[in-house]
Amino acid sequence: MTTHHVHASHPALVTRLKRADGHLRAVIEMIEAGKPSLEIAQQMQAVEKAITNAKRALIHDHMDHCLDAEGSETDRAELRTIARYL
Repeated sequence: MTTHHVHASHPALVTRLKRADGHLRAVIEMIEAGKPSLEIAQQMQAVEKAITNAKRALIHDHMDHCLDAEGSETDRAELRTIARYL
């Protein structure tokens, strides 16, 4: 693993993930309250999409950062590895 990186996009990603966390907690409450499966599935889809979008933004930002930096073989290998998560 490479050194610790903090990108300008990280605070926005944290905000997005905290929002998704709140939605996921609401989904759990819906299940515990016996809400209709259709409503639960719709909310779960929204949580999944929010997390997917946050992951994509993180990966794209990381890739942009690596491409802007002096590219070593280690950086290129890391790009190939992280791209698998898209």
